[in-house]
Amino acid sequence: MKTSIKKSLLALVAVGLLAACSSNQSLQEYYVDNSDNPNFISIDIPASILNLDKAELSSEEKKAVQSLKKLNVLAFKKTSENASEFKMESAKVNAILKSDKFVELMKLKSSYGNGVVKYLGDDDAIDEVIIYGSSKDQGFALIRVLGNDMNPAHLMTLMKALQKSDYKGEELGSLQDFMKG
Repeated sequence: MKTSIKKSLLALVAVGLLAACSSNQSLQEYYVDNSDNPNFISIDIPASILNLDKAELSSEEKKAVQSLKKLNVLAFKKTSENASEFKMESAKVNAILKSDKFVELMKLKSSYGNGVVKYLGDDDAIDEVIIYGSSKDQGFALIRVLGNDMNPAHLMTLMKALQKSDYKGEELGSLQDFMKG
């Protein structure tokens, strides 16, 4: 009798531990889990490929560029064959991004779809910016901008610096080809 009670308690503890360990999926785990899924394309872009070191930048722009490490892009192309998976994957991303650890910077709405820009970190020391855009017809893209102590003001400065670079979007060509079909 004591053995069956011990086994029952042990099984209950094991189930409790498994439930505690299988908490919400992180954004990083989501990227890793889907990087080999044929419905997705995954691209890692190092900051060095943006050719910002060759551009004539102000000291403020240089500081913004130095805080940038890389961009991770994960995109899902919706087709008639994977429409149900699109709904499921969109729901997963939305659930991850609803976490209290993400701070919303802005929402985006256009004729192409909707999006949101969020970040992780402190207001004056952002470690990760997340850009999520979704279209009911095309699919969605999830972009992680990773850096060290990025400042929200740096984001606009970084955009200005990108305009000065000679980056032509070569790395994103495979993403455009993927989304076109």
